[in-house]
Parts: sequence; C-alpha cells; structure tokens
Amino acid sequence: MKKIICLLLVTVFFTCKENNIQKSQNSKEEQFINELLSKMTIEEKIGQTNLRGTSSRTKILPEELKEAVRKGEIGAFLNVMNIDYVDELQKIAVEESPNGIPLIFSRDVIHGFKTIFPIPLGMAASWDVEVARTSSEIAAYEASAAGIRWTFAPMLDISRDSRWGRIAESPGEDPYLASVLGKAYVEGFQGEDLSDSTKIAACAKHFIGYGAAIGGRDYNTVNMSEPLLRNVYLPPFVAALNAGSATVMTSFNEINGIPATGNEYLLKEVLREELEFDGFVVSDWNSTIEMIKHGFARNYKHVAELSAVAGMDMEMTSTSYENHLKELIKEGKVSEAQLDDFVLNILRIKYRLGLFKRPYTNRAHTGNFYAESHLKEAKKAAVKSTVLLKNENSILPLKKEAKVAVIGPLADAPHEQLGTWTFDGEKEHTVTLIDVFKESNANYRFEKGLTHSRDKSKKGFASAIKAAKQADVILFIGGEEAILSGEAHSRANINLPGVQEELINELSKLNKPLVLVIMAGRPISVSNILEKTEAILMAWHPGTMGGPALYNIIYGVEEPEGRLPVSWPKTAGQLPYFYNHKNTGRPANDHQFVGIDDIPIHAWQSSLGNDSHYLDAGFTPQFPFGYGLSYSNFKYEKLSVSKDTISFNEDVTLKVTVTNTGDRPSKDIVQLYTQDVVGSITRPVKELKRFEHVYLDAGESKEVTFTISSNDLKFVNHKLINAAEEGDFNVWVGQHALSGLKGSFYLKE
Repeated sequence: MKKIICLLLVTVFFTCKENNIQKSQNSKEEQFINELLSKMTIEEKIGQTNLRGTSSRTKILPEELKEAVRKGEIGAFLNVMNIDYVDELQKIAVEESPNGIPLIFSRDVIHGFKTIFPIPLGMAASWDVEVARTSSEIAAYEASAAGIRWTFAPMLDISRDSRWGRIAESPGEDPYLASVLGKAYVEGFQGEDLSDSTKIAACAKHFIGYGAAIGGRDYNTVNMSEPLLRNVYLPPFVAALNAGSATVMTSFNEINGIPATGNEYLLKEVLREELEFDGFVVSDWNSTIEMIKHGFARNYKHVAELSAVAGMDMEMTSTSYENHLKELIKEGKVSEAQLDDFVLNILRIKYRLGLFKRPYTNRAHTGNFYAESHLKEAKKAAVKSTVLLKNENSILPLKKEAKVAVIGPLADAPHEQLGTWTFDGEKEHTVTLIDVFKESNANYRFEKGLTHSRDKSKKGFASAIKAAKQADVILFIGGEEAILSGEAHSRANINLPGVQEELINELSKLNKPLVLVIMAGRPISVSNILEKTEAILMAWHPGTMGGPALYNIIYGVEEPEGRLPVSWPKTAGQLPYFYNHKNTGRPANDHQFVGIDDIPIHAWQSSLGNDSHYLDAGFTPQFPFGYGLSYSNFKYEKLSVSKDTISFNEDVTLKVTVTNTGDRPSKDIVQLYTQDVVGSITRPVKELKRFEHVYLDAGESKEVTFTISSNDLKFVNHKLINAAEEGDFNVWVGQHALSGLKGSFYLKE
C-alpha cells in the first residue's frame, strides 16, 4: 500500500522528471559509464565509493595514499588544498590506475571561497535569488581555480530553532523561501554546463530533517510526521533537484528511529523512486559508523550492510565499505548489482563534470581571488542582507557631522566578521567597519570596551564610557564570534554573550542615542536591552565586505534591504518558534491574554486566558518572519481578489497598491500569504506563497500583482495524498507574516 501511495505522489507532487538537467537517459553518457563499469573489478568498484580526506595543511602526500589511488581504491578526495597535490593525485588516477578513472576533489565552500559573502542565513535575509545565485557563482569560480570541483552546499535544512548552531547555514524557517534560494544556489554553483571547468558540483544537504533536532542540539533526535516532512522539510530538496543538483548528502540525525544514512525508505523510495534522482548520495563525515552509537548498527560490517541496502553511494572518511563491502557481497547480504548502481551514479557525475576529457586543473584559470567585481557583489549582498529591526525617531541614518563613539568587540574583528564555515577566507582581506571609518571624514572615536564577544571583564568599560560621554551617538557593534555558531555550536541561552548587555546598560545611562549593530550566526535575544536602544541593525556575519556595507547603511548612502528569514524570539524559552504554526483549539489573542504581572496575588486557580501562550513571554515573537524596516515608510491599500470562487483549473489574481509615503527612494518586499481554513489535516495559520521586491521613489505608488492557482494550495495529508482541497482560503498581502490586507476566495471542484 505504501508503494502505491508513493506512486501517486510521483504523479501529483514532484516534477523533477521534467526539470532535472542531463538525466541518465542520455544514451552516450550511459553507454560510456556502463562500458567502463564492465571493465572494473569488484575492488575498483568499491574504490569509487571511498571519499578520503587529508588535512589542508598537509606538507607531504603519504605514499600509501598515492598507492591507494594507483590501485583504484579511492574515488574522491576532500580538503586537498595544494593544487600541485591535486594534479599529482589526478595524474596517478588517470595514468596509473587500472581504468584511468579520474578523482573528484571536494571542499566545504559554503558562502564563498576567498571572497566571503554573508552567512547563508544572512543571504536568506536578502530574499533575493540573484544574491544567492551570484554568491555561489563567484564561489565556484574561485574554488575551481584550486582544483575543487565539488562543494558540500547548499544546506537546505529548514530551521525553526535559533538555539541550533547550524541555523547560520540554513535558508531559514520557510519552505517556499528556502526553495527559491536553494534553486538559485545550485544554478550558481553548476551553471548551465557542469563540465565548464569554472563550475562545481552542488550537494543538497542534509537529507533530511537535520534542522528539526530536539532542543536545537546538534546531531540530536528528530521525530516527525510524514505530512510535516513532505510539506515543510522536503520542498527545498525538490527545488534543488529540479535545478539539477549533482549530489545529495545524508544527515547525521535519526528520523523516526532510523538514522538518515541507513534509511532505505528515504534514500530509495523517496529520493530515487519519487524524485528520480540520478546523481550520487554521499554520507556526512563518519555518519555511517555513527549508526553504531545510535544503536542501529552492531559493528562496522553491519554499518556497511545497512548503508548499502539503504542506497548510500559514497562514504565520507570512514571505511566500512572499503573493509566490508566485498565480504558482504560474497555472503549475499549485498548484491554486486547494488554496488554497480553506486558506481554508475558516481561515474555519471564524473562524466557530467567533464573529468574524463579534462581531468587536470586549468592553471590559466586563476580564480581572480578578491577581484573588484567579486568584492562589489559581496558588499551588495551584505547590504541586501542587513535587517533594520528598530529605528526610533529615525536616528538612522546618522548625520555626517554627528560625533560618534564606536564601541564593541566586533567593530574591528576581521576574523569574526567572516562567520562560520570559512576555511579559505582570509581575515587579512576583510574590511571592517573601523577600517572604513579610518578612511572616512566621519567624526568618530573607537573604544572596544570588550576584547571579544564572550569577554566577562569590565576593565574596558571606563574607556568606552568616557568615549561615549564625548559623543552625540553611541554605535555599539556586538554579537557573537564566528565560533559560537555553526556545526556543534548550539546555545541554550541566545542572549548577547559575555558582559555585552551590562556594557550596553551602562552606556544607556548616559541618555544618548544608542544604535546596536549585531553580528551573529542566529537571532539574538534582545529583550533585556531593547528599550535601551534607539535602533538595531542585524548584520549577521556579513563577510569580507561587511564594513563598507554597514558604513553605507549607517550613513544613509544605501538602505538596509533585508527581511527576516526566521521568526526572532523574545527568549530561547519560546523556541522552536515559527510563523507557519497551527492554530490549536485555543489560539492566543491580545483580548484574552493574561501576562504574569497581571495576575492578582492569591488569585483563584484558573486557566488564565484559556489559550496557548507563555505567561512571561506572550505568544508573539520579538520580530516576525518577513519583518524589516527601511529608511522610508510604505502604505498598502486597495487589495483586490479577482474572483470569489475559482475552480481547480483556474488562477486567482491579487492586486495591491503600494505607496512610498516617505521622503526618499526606498524598497519594500511585498509578501503574499495564504491560509487553508479547513483541511483534511489541520493547516498552518499562514503560508508564504509569493513575494516581490518593489523599488519606489518618494511619493510613488505601484500596483503589485500576484497570481496563484490550486497548485500553490496543495499539501500532503495524513493519507499521503498531495492535493488542494475544496474550501475557503484567506489571503494577506503585507510587509511581514503578522501584517497585511486580508482577502478571501473559495476553491471549488
């Protein structure tokens, strides 16, 4: 019955078959790799499944490594960062191994190679597909000059919990936004022709549910219903595969009791049969052998068996395939035909990369590291990613003549500014905010106050306060060091670390405007200091050109263009928090809410408010999904819905007039949300379906038009049927998930 349902899903849900580029039906490609496979021994076949690594600081290539390549026992490498070593190993593979099969060289190129862009969560805040596409295109261009032809990106894990360290790499909490960005990342990395030596193979990761780890603790357990998996966590992967992602990486976590790396249902039925993926699947670092600690595998041999039966093609760093696959085939626990499938999937991508024709690095391709055009795009991305969260009395942009005290541990922290997963970025090329101030004619004084974000010493407070007393405005640049987010770097408390809050409190006592700029890999709880600030800018970790971007924003040369890709919690106690939640039987509202300070002493025991909320944090976030201010104001009016009722083969058109009511040109991101009022399973209160960037001169108006159909209203229900259902739908067009003009229509069969 399950397989029948899966076949139904193939016909009504996924469209990868129509859009995946260079499918395996390419007869020339298939003929080549099958003929090559027929010449390979079982040892050589197993060799193709082995991804081996070296330290990027390796001075000498070990002879045993070269010999393994010579025997055809290795299919790919990661972290070989000496281009001479890349060519040396490739030469051995092509000219000395039994069948001359080239190697793939890989690296974590996550948000830039040398030129570092904002962290992925930051780029998600741009809501801009061109930012995503251009950043990965430049990353591929630079990385490929070092011999890298495969990256472990994009990360497409939906994340609803800011405690999770890897939210920094995430596209956020919304499946629609993550899908359009995921597609753009793949297009940027791979281009129109994967065999172009300046392009690199993408890897959609982590398949699947990694961002839903309990408590936001990395590697933790994931329990998830099938509808939730398919409606929220799977769509970004569908989009990436539609865009032609060459590879997929399994996740560390178990999902519903089965580790992803050994999950036959996910890797075979969903990924291969439903999504018709024909690239190869790679494990994450040691995720195969970690199935032993999960309590799913008895030993390394059992690991190899479970991974092979599940359909995992290539093993990263660990050696269960290398040491046990041949024996398992001899015992009949794994068939050689299964191994052949793994090898064909790997050879297919090597063929598409053009490695059989051009295996060696192109030494004429320098990568143009830190080229002016690359830095320009990195700066643009940082501007588009920066979110203005608060701006009382329009304190920003600052006036040029204002005396500014620049204070804080991240104002001149070139390494921290780059963010997590920047193995190849160089802090010497980072341009900090203080670097720009030094070259400007601004009237400023800089005192760090704290040596680093976790600093608990107050010895720098006096000099910082002294500088602030002499200033008109205090500019505090704080947040988290890069190491505090990323893999294995989850936090239970998401306040500003160290004594940053205490320093801000002391500075606020001077009664001078205080502008807070946050650099961090996650939303930071600002509840304790929100009222102490006049303005807050979220810069994320903005990358190489974060300094010039922030300077231009602070002084109004450019506007902050970002919108939140995640809901911003008041406190970690609200997490996980996400805008597209269910209504519950007792939804909270302002009218009924009773806060902790509103409860009388010796109150009679009752269900205060009788709805779903926290007594001490309410039921709304600090800042909602999609939120972000600009230096102007916008008015939304005249929402029209083209039809009161539509059939399943009709579209509905929504129009709204947006006016820039401010005194300067500005941009807004117009967002369309829908709600399926009644469903065969309960539906979210809102779901993002469309958005549009609108640039308007002061006083200018524009009519914005959106069109949606029943295809946009489909969801997977408890019977795993994917379809839109007849009934009432609400629609909102506005500036974020908690605002908007409301309309409605009826979908009729």
